[in-house]
Amino acid sequence: MSTIVVSHAYNSNEHSVWYPYLRNQLQPLGHAVDIPNLPDAHAPELEQWQTAFAERALAAPAEETVLVGHSIGAVNVLRFLEKYDADRGGAFAGVVLVAAPAHEVGYEVLAEFFGKPFNWDAIRRSAQRFHVLAAADDPVLIPDPFGHVASLVTNLGATATITPAGGHFGAAPDDHIDLPEAVRIVLDTLGTRCP
Repeated sequence: MSTIVVSHAYNSNEHSVWYPYLRNQLQPLGHAVDIPNLPDAHAPELEQWQTAFAERALAAPAEETVLVGHSIGAVNVLRFLEKYDADRGGAFAGVVLVAAPAHEVGYEVLAEFFGKPFNWDAIRRSAQRFHVLAAADDPVLIPDPFGHVASLVTNLGATATITPAGGHFGAAPDDHIDLPEAVRIVLDTLGTRCP
């Protein structure tokens, strides 16, 4: 059994957007899906989010774990991987970054997450595979969603999937949507396919 740990977006929780869909699709296939409710989601602090996420991300063997991050949650995953000791704990099976900003996008409350450049070398060593999922019409990834995707692909050696529509894959926490692309990517990362 593999474990999928999700770092949710700003102002969200385990019941927001497509997270319940991901859980409902993957759990019947025998995968554990952990979506921790990170503290103060309406005013996130990097250190608190890192501590809460690390506790769950490190609960299962890294080689059997896929980390999924949505929006600022994806940045939280990247910041976690910067500090992670892959030589000691082994590389994670994979990382899936959904609607992930590669740089600051104008939200002052989230500026701390972009306070220093990413240590791309450390991040790359921490996972076996990286995949980026974004929508061409994402209104958050300014000025151009393709620029964010290109930066992540270049710096992480990631594979990318870009949908023509989808926005930020949930514009508000109560936008409950299905995101089959995320399920497929997680299963591909684990080396399995949708039934």
